[in-house]
Formats: sequence, structure tokens, C-alpha cells
Amino acid sequence: MAVDQRTSPVARHHHAAPPKRAGLVRGARDSLVVARRNLIRMMRIPEIVIFGLIQPIMFVVLFSYVFGGAIAVPGSGGGASAYREFLMAGIFAQTVTFATAGAGAGIAEDMHKGLIDRFRSLPMSRGAVLTGRTLADLVQTALTLVVLAVVAVIVGWRVHDGIPEALVGFALLLLLGYAFSWIGALIGLSVRSPEAATSGGLIWLFPLTFISNAFVPSSQMPAFLGHVADWNPFSATVQAARELYGNPEGLVSDAWPMQHPVWASILWSIVIIAIFRTLAVRKYRSASV
Repeated sequence: MAVDQRTSPVARHHHAAPPKRAGLVRGARDSLVVARRNLIRMMRIPEIVIFGLIQPIMFVVLFSYVFGGAIAVPGSGGGASAYREFLMAGIFAQTVTFATAGAGAGIAEDMHKGLIDRFRSLPMSRGAVLTGRTLADLVQTALTLVVLAVVAVIVGWRVHDGIPEALVGFALLLLLGYAFSWIGALIGLSVRSPEAATSGGLIWLFPLTFISNAFVPSSQMPAFLGHVADWNPFSATVQAARELYGNPEGLVSDAWPMQHPVWASILWSIVIIAIFRTLAVRKYRSASV
């Protein structure tokens, strides 16, 4: 007895797979189109990149020359040069995470102008608008890191464990920045103005970055704050970058993220992306101006 290919479960599965793959390809293509649109916009408004560079450069200069001689890094032999090398991984990480506020403000501005509604009316993947925006922000962050690394070399920062390890360190920093950009996307979709998105994006970033090992070793903090800093995802990436750069690490605690900072950094970033991308895409689907 012949099997009706139109009703066969195997046939239905065979015919269902290509549309799914086609949907993934279309989503990737749509995301790249949106990313290109945002990159072109950034190129037409260079002030966005320039002002994004000023703050981290100021932090490098201020912390290196104002606080460098006053903060001793345990186990490094002391000195301002040791603190500068200890500091730079924290400045790099702070730079990629503070870009989150700009990402949230950009999405809130698109919402305010009605651009998101126009995107939602087009036959395109639902997550492509947000994915494209976060990819464009990742490119801008990478360019900022390049300039900041040059400034760091000028003030005395050096890589001691080789270029490949240093590139892995920068990759972990960009992964963390990309993960946090999804938090910024969710904030941008949840507020009614770019100003509110900027404020909301900075409120949680300040305690996250300062209750960490970015600027002061966690061993020099009160016990409770030191424990919080050791399990801070920001601290894991900072510690991983220091380890890969061969920079002074200070006294590392027995906490698992500090003993395995590279793996901890990757796991934290993946978890943050999985949670906040899901929430942001869901919010985007139901958002209205």
C-alpha cells in the first residue's frame, strides 16, 4: 500500500525544516541590515564616538596619575607603574559596560521617534532590530577599545604574556560588553525617553563597576563587600583580562570565579545574554509608544 507523501509525518518534517532554516538565515540577514544602518548613522555623527572616548581617557589619566601613587597592589612590589597595569583591565571593562547606557538611549530614541513601530510593520525577524543594534554597538565598543589601548600604552601599560593571550582578553571584554548591551536594550524598551534610558542605564552600572576588583583589590575591602566583588560578573572579566595580559592581579581570593576567571567570565556573559535577550525580544514584541 502506497504511503501518501502529503500526510506522512516524515514528509511533513522534511518540508518543515527548510522554512526553519530559512527563518534563521533571514533573521541573520535582517540583523546585519539593521547593524549596517546603525553603523552608517554613527559614521554620520562622529560626535557619538568622540564623546564616548573622552570619559575612559579621563579615567585612565585621573586614576593613573592622581591615585596611582596612593593605592598599592598586593604582591606586585608596589609603585605607580604596578597600579597602572593593575588598573587598565578595570578601565577597559568599565568602558565596554558603560556603553550599555548609550545603547539603551539609542533604542529609547528610536522608540520615541516611532522608528521601532515602522520596523515592526516590516516583514522582518522580530529580534533583528535589537540584534542589529547590539552588533553595531559592539563594533563601536571595539573601536573605542583600540584607541583606549593606545592611550594605556602611552601611560605605561604593557602586555607580558603575548599578543594571542591579550587578544583573548579583549574578546572576553567585548563579550561582556555585548551581554550588557542586552540589559541596555531592555531598559531602552522599558522607558519613555532617551534621558530616562541614560539615567536608568547608569544607576546600576556604578555599583556594579565600583563594588568590584576593577580599581581596588577585593582583599582590601570589608569582608562582605569583598565577597560580593569576588562573585561580581564584572570582576570575573577584569580578573580574566589581567591574567591574560600578565598584569598584577593583587591577592586573589578563594572564590571560584577568582580562581577560574576565564571560565567564569564566559559563563556569566552567556547567562546574561540568554536571560536579557529573551526578555528584550519579548518586550519588543509587545512594546508600543
